[in-house]
Amino acid sequence: MAGTEMNVRYVAHLARLDLTPEEEQKYGEQLSQVLGYIAKLNELDVTNVEPTAHAVPLVNVTRPDEPRPSISNEEALRNAPAKANGLFVVPGILE
Repeated sequence: MAGTEMNVRYVAHLARLDLTPEEEQKYGEQLSQVLGYIAKLNELDVTNVEPTAHAVPLVNVTRPDEPRPSISNEEALRNAPAKANGLFVVPGILE
């Protein structure tokens, strides 16, 4: 457990967290449980299991990109607070 407690302090330091001794103990126990579960998973024989990025196949649900009519330049600029030469005029942000 001493190694785990050191890991909790180290990770808390990296995350800029100030943990109380009680929190270090609590998170140390939780980290030990997680590492124990990972150790159990490492015992599995996965030699015939193909690597996957997702558990289920992904399907793109977006519509096909098709050209269609758009609004005119005049209509787009109709409510613009400032416009010039068919463009929006905006305040400058660079010096």
